[in-house]
Amino acid sequence: MSKDAVATAQAADPQAAERPADAGDAGYSKGLKARHVNMIAIGGAIGTGLFLGAGGRLRDAGPALAIAYLICGVFAFFVVRALGELVLYRPSSGSFVSYAREFLGEKGAYVAGWMYFLNWSTTGIADITAIALYTHYWSMFTSIPQWVLALIALAVVLAVNLISVKIFGEMEFWFAIIKVATLIGFMLIGIFLLATQHDVGGQTPGIGVIADNGGVVPHGVMPVVLVMQGVIFAYAALELVGVAAGETAEPEKVVPRAVNSIMWRVALFYVGSVVLLALLLPSSLYSGDESPFVTVLSKIGVPAAGDVMNLVVLTAAMSSLNSGLYSTGRILRSMAMAGSAPKFTSVMSRSQVPYGGILLTCGICVLGVGLNYLVPSQAFEIVLNVASLGIISTWVIIMICHLVFVRRSRAGLVARPHFRLPGSPVTEIATIAFLLACLGMMWNDPEVGRKTLLLIPVLAVMLVAGWFGVRRRVAHNAEQELSRLTK
Repeated sequence: MSKDAVATAQAADPQAAERPADAGDAGYSKGLKARHVNMIAIGGAIGTGLFLGAGGRLRDAGPALAIAYLICGVFAFFVVRALGELVLYRPSSGSFVSYAREFLGEKGAYVAGWMYFLNWSTTGIADITAIALYTHYWSMFTSIPQWVLALIALAVVLAVNLISVKIFGEMEFWFAIIKVATLIGFMLIGIFLLATQHDVGGQTPGIGVIADNGGVVPHGVMPVVLVMQGVIFAYAALELVGVAAGETAEPEKVVPRAVNSIMWRVALFYVGSVVLLALLLPSSLYSGDESPFVTVLSKIGVPAAGDVMNLVVLTAAMSSLNSGLYSTGRILRSMAMAGSAPKFTSVMSRSQVPYGGILLTCGICVLGVGLNYLVPSQAFEIVLNVASLGIISTWVIIMICHLVFVRRSRAGLVARPHFRLPGSPVTEIATIAFLLACLGMMWNDPEVGRKTLLLIPVLAVMLVAGWFGVRRRVAHNAEQELSRLTK
């Protein structure tokens, strides 16, 4: 229900002010500490999009991939900065779904929630696909079908996610520590190889590697443009900070610090890593089937280094899957409390975990196991493009919510916090235009991208049909909630 309605109810009954503005926020523990949220922000910025996806993109786009990461990173920062402002205005585990409900109405919340569910359920498929691909790196696992490895990974992460939010936060903290430490270690090794001109797979690292292999854009500008939607996917978990803020005791202190650090992390880890990779080996030697970091380390004559890196990126994929189950569990519960998601997704365990929504997402991921069985070579790329539809729509909705929020602030209806998205409304409009342009770029990829865009009308029909199926329940729940607040 809208915050205006809540405010009216609270004016009538001062005790109502103690109740959450979003019914979906009730019942959660505040088990996430500042270090958890900070590292969740880092972990969201470092995942399979870099560790696995960068290999194929570097091969297709060349060294200019670093520019693509930088451009997309700037707009990703705008999105998470806008979300951070909304979080400080009103922290909620329902995050942008709760804000969409307030600023765009129940229809907006319905679309935001289900498109985000589409994003993370398909991302989960990408993650278990990545885990299976990583595991196949070791010869002892090559005889095991890819779909079996994917199923095992899903079962393990599901079991971990159902324990408690504190355990989730602790695991994500250490997952992020491993990812950051490994990337820093790789960058130090790369810098050493450059400084000493150490042979890397028969190549002398340096500017000559780029210059002698087609330059910064060896295949032209168009491949760089085409990888943009995949690069957006690499940043897809940044909005997780907004969801996690609902389960931390001091969001006003934690969120600004976590959000502001994202920009330099993007520049260092994504742009810096891609530049190093391009300086160490020709982009044509990288592959979408293997982490580019593994490719480099395997070619410097230390086989064990490749094994270690492969283990780390496998951990990163499991971390991403864990985060996806966590966030969709909270988002679906917020929707279920409003009536726009199945009722069972609102249930919580004794350890205050919304396991209903987690199990629903896990069920979709099981379909991904079937995808790995049917088309193992294309599974990752297919779900990556479908996930792009979900994340682009989610980010667009966040920026629209922020536009309405700022407009209401100027009308004196709400108060903006001191932590703000700069340049409004130009920033939001430019970001929305860029995201929609990325969506349109997919048409130039006839193999997967164009087919993905053709899913949009299908998704639209499904959303409309679903809304007609839940609208009465949504209206009934809104009336009940308003009645509860005014008692």
